[in-house]
Amino acid sequence: MSNEAPVIGVLALQGDVREHLIALAAADAVARPVRRPEELAEVDGLVIPGGESTTISKLAVLFGVMEPLRARVRAGMPVYGSCAGMIMLADKILDPRSGQETIGGIDMIVRRNAFGRQNESFEAAVDVRGIAGDPVEGVFIRAPWVESVGAGAEVLAEHAGHIVAVRQGNVLATSFHPELTGDHRVHSLFVDMVRANRTAESL
Repeated sequence: MSNEAPVIGVLALQGDVREHLIALAAADAVARPVRRPEELAEVDGLVIPGGESTTISKLAVLFGVMEPLRARVRAGMPVYGSCAGMIMLADKILDPRSGQETIGGIDMIVRRNAFGRQNESFEAAVDVRGIAGDPVEGVFIRAPWVESVGAGAEVLAEHAGHIVAVRQGNVLATSFHPELTGDHRVHSLFVDMVRANRTAESL
């Protein structure tokens, strides 16, 4: 059972869903979109894509997946968030929009749009702990950064003095968009996390 490809969902409410589905498939996972609680129940792990974190938050509540998502994250389901997904996985947002909620999972405080607006988007090489070889090419689009982390969170990468990749247990988050580069090593790292979790649960 544990040798089978893990089934990993991409929260398909808003954002760059298709790119994550392609990257996960390239990293040897079975990838499928998730919009509803019954679809969430069928996956081994979940990716929360980049997009607009306020919109994703409101749609998650509207579609009835916010509470099931929080419950599964608390229960140990591996989850990875890029850009807006990082904001969704933060325990606290420094400057939340009105009514904006998060799933939580990482003891960190994030700042929305910290690296600037859309026209200030950029790419940069980022050394990510746990990923061998050359630095990861980070695509930063209206990207957040992490203001601070608690004791349980591990900083995996920094750029320009700011934290841009964090892991806490089975929860992984990056400020940047690896799904837009054709380099699938971040997704492979997450697939390995899902495999390890599934193996642990089967013991």
